[in-house]
Amino acid sequence: MSRTLKERFFHALGFEALAVTIVSPLAAWAMDKPLFQMGALAIMLSTVAMLWNMVYNAGFDRLFPNGRQSWLLRIVHALAFEGGFILIGLPIAAWMLDVSLWQALLLEIGFFLFFLPYTVVYNWLYDTLRAKWQRKAHPVSSEQ
Repeated sequence: MSRTLKERFFHALGFEALAVTIVSPLAAWAMDKPLFQMGALAIMLSTVAMLWNMVYNAGFDRLFPNGRQSWLLRIVHALAFEGGFILIGLPIAAWMLDVSLWQALLLEIGFFLFFLPYTVVYNWLYDTLRAKWQRKAHPVSSEQ
């Protein structure tokens, strides 16, 4: 069953909310920046990422309509998503933190190293839970 806009929003919001909660304190500590400043950047990047997530995943689902993908395809999915997002997020991070593009790139690489496995695991878990929810919502009768 294809995903509705409401489900895409729920998927992206869950992904971003959990990520901001994990990444903001870690990035503030690593960059020696105030938590508020790093939190503001995380929320800004999260908002942009949520939009990118919905657009990117809508395209991905059109190319690969099967709801459950292999680990290899999920890894390719995550690499392409994160690569595109680095290009989008780099100037935002440099501007909001008032750092050079090089420093922003190093931060983005750190985010990438976190988000790559996070994206793979989150989407695999989401797909697994979604399949269970769908089976419960639409049980197949064994009686004939």
